[in-house]
Amino acid sequence: MGLFDQIMNAVNDPNLQANAGQLAGIFGTMQQLGNNQGADASTMQSAMSVVGGFVRSALQEKQAEGGNDAVQNLVNQFGGTSPNIAAVTALFGSQLQPIIEAVAQRTGLDPNTIQQMLPTLVPLLLNFLKTGAPIQDQAGANPVLNSFLDSDGDGDVDIADAMRMAGGFLGQ
Repeated sequence: MGLFDQIMNAVNDPNLQANAGQLAGIFGTMQQLGNNQGADASTMQSAMSVVGGFVRSALQEKQAEGGNDAVQNLVNQFGGTSPNIAAVTALFGSQLQPIIEAVAQRTGLDPNTIQQMLPTLVPLLLNFLKTGAPIQDQAGANPVLNSFLDSDGDGDVDIADAMRMAGGFLGQ
């Protein structure tokens, strides 16, 4: 099952955090960020796709080091719609230049603009992954996060595609 399907299942599962309001907040913040930086929706989707690839790699490293719980805790701690430089630091340390260059190459955005956007993009991506987390005081796996990390190894993961489909579902 793909990432988009996992997100839609999470929205329909009362035991998971996902809801239409949460997804709308993510998309609204992304749209506002793009508008503030003069980037259209297509450019923002490209930026999210590139950053999503780096987030995936960082989370896979964290998973290898500390297991699934460590990754879920990181997603829970830093997922949100507000800028948070600590989220960027927790995932990437000070190694931002490769991310900035990759986003700039794919989108044509100015590197300074990208650097200003990262503290918002990273928490948004983590918030998107948080949609599959169990609601308060319930243990269990996060199918959205697991699908994103592609634990079955089929390589079929693209956060931008899943976000675009979820946005279409919400009429965003």
